[in-house]
Amino acid sequence: MESLAAFAVPQIAVAVLAALGASFVRGLTGFGMAILLVPVLALALSPVEAVMLGNFLSLMIGALEIRRLIREAERTAWAISGIVVLTTPVGLLALAATSADLARLVIALIAFSAFLAILLPRRAAEVPGRIATGAVGMISGLMTGYAGMPGPPVVPYYAGRALPRATIKASMLLIFTIAAGVALLAGGLMGLVRVELAILALALLPVILIGNRLGTIVSGRIGDPVWRSCVGLVLAGAALGALWRLL
Repeated sequence: MESLAAFAVPQIAVAVLAALGASFVRGLTGFGMAILLVPVLALALSPVEAVMLGNFLSLMIGALEIRRLIREAERTAWAISGIVVLTTPVGLLALAATSADLARLVIALIAFSAFLAILLPRRAAEVPGRIATGAVGMISGLMTGYAGMPGPPVVPYYAGRALPRATIKASMLLIFTIAAGVALLAGGLMGLVRVELAILALALLPVILIGNRLGTIVSGRIGDPVWRSCVGLVLAGAALGALWRLL
């Protein structure tokens, strides 16, 4: 409790509400927790704190699902994750050297870029070439470090292809879990991780689990066309919300 006293009551309230909504979307679509969570947290915390807290939460919930994610994910998820491991520290260095206002602008633009990418025509299920896969991993790693958002390049890579929904969700979540772990490790080595953030993340974990479970239940009751529409709506809402707060 003393660790939580480091945060003001409004900061904790924002974190709880953002965590509940973002985790529901995660359970529904297989992504979106960081895209929705970090921009909102960045309004109550510093951008660095928001990114680190988002990574703590992503790692915790992903670790609880890791067996299923490994079993159902496409093999490309491992290749992308490997590149994310290499490029995430570069993104963290950029975040640490950026002013708070500029970081908030970049985070909002990243959320908007994800929406634009999902509007591209749906592709066949075949695995894209090595160059495309490598580019997704590189950009995802940079975004993981800078904004705690590995999703913008990863979501259209999987959700934009004619793959089973279980494969899409597991592949994305496996990458996000590994990315969060790498970001926390790199952040710790750079002195960006605070004990208070870890305590706050643990306090928010029950909220995350509840929201994720509710989203998963809803996901199991809707068809694929509706699910894909939800993916687009989530990205659109995140983009508009982030840009509106800046304006």
